[in-house]
Amino acid sequence: MTTKNTNKLKILNDPIYGFITIPNALIFDLIEHPYFQRLRRISQMGLSYLVYPGAHHTRFHHAIGCMHLMQKSIATLRSKGVEISMQEETALNCAILLHDIGHGPFSHALEHSIVEGIGHEEVSLFYMKELNKQFEGALSLAIEIFEGKYPRKFMLQLVSSQLDMDRLDYLKRDSFYTGVAEGNINSERLIAMLNVVDDELVVDEKGVYSAEKFIVGRRLMYWQVYLHKTGVVAEKMLVNLLKRANELSLRGIELPASKSFTYFLKNQITENNFNSNTLETFARLDDYDVLSAIKDWISHSDKVLSLLAKMIINRDLLRIEFQKEEMTKKEFQDFFEMKKKESSFTREELSYFIFKDSVQNQAYSSGKSKINIHFKNGSIVDLGQASDQLNIQALTNPVVKHFVCYPKKIV
Repeated sequence: MTTKNTNKLKILNDPIYGFITIPNALIFDLIEHPYFQRLRRISQMGLSYLVYPGAHHTRFHHAIGCMHLMQKSIATLRSKGVEISMQEETALNCAILLHDIGHGPFSHALEHSIVEGIGHEEVSLFYMKELNKQFEGALSLAIEIFEGKYPRKFMLQLVSSQLDMDRLDYLKRDSFYTGVAEGNINSERLIAMLNVVDDELVVDEKGVYSAEKFIVGRRLMYWQVYLHKTGVVAEKMLVNLLKRANELSLRGIELPASKSFTYFLKNQITENNFNSNTLETFARLDDYDVLSAIKDWISHSDKVLSLLAKMIINRDLLRIEFQKEEMTKKEFQDFFEMKKKESSFTREELSYFIFKDSVQNQAYSSGKSKINIHFKNGSIVDLGQASDQLNIQALTNPVVKHFVCYPKKIV
């Protein structure tokens, strides 16, 4: 691939870490690529800005931050005698830089609404393979690491695990932009405590308290930010709006939308028919397409589409009630019928406004990607057992909260 004749030893000023250096020409060219520049138009936290007004940062911010932390981690591991070649360093930087490139509009909010049954990781891999063709094989090692096929296991753990650069950046970054101090983890301290033993990423004994704070911070951020009830109901309404738009489009009803967005509204895209043409169309789709369409849909003749669009744009959201116990099928049917008597909507139409669901938070899992603490005597112990805080072990249990959503007033 031919590259632009420009100065590629750039630095970026980041509000979290200060100056971030772009390490080489390949990384610079990846950042300059339209696929990556699109991340400037993908919000990091979906509709969380409806709760936290400062949460307007993007996936572009996050990806650059992750690459910076990867550079710091590589320097730390090398200082402790871990051999990492220049090729492996570049591959690690590429893998973490591109790990979220497959996110669609509003990140996780519409993950399975625009393309069915394919997570952003799979789409990221599609992007990486396409970029690898354009960059004449320069990303082959990065893809091998990303897919977990490279024999040095700790490299995958740096990219994807319970203590990867992704989590170390998004907790600190999202804490900064939301103003929720509980997520302000000490990523620098954690990185300084990283080591590799028997090809496994570990945290040196001195870092056990920083690891504890990281897990507790993650739990608090999930309940206070990512699973905040207003954010949850806003994203559920957005999903329902897209579902309605998709149904109307498949019936042949024209909806105002950009060409890229229209393609995904009129076609049911799954893993089986996701190809290079789909990827190119997806690469032109971002938050602006969706928001622009939603504003137009306010005046659409379909009253469900119109009302949902108006409620989202004006932040006049459904009421949401969290419950310890899930409503039984009969309880929900009775509740639904009671609300239906007050409405002129059909049962099918009302199902977009009255529904139940659940959210789950598991701060730490003692599974295959567990956080291992390396003690001075050579022993390696899972954080859940190594911590003298009983709550760390307790946080391995998933917590499920059920909720029901319904209109504040029936139209």
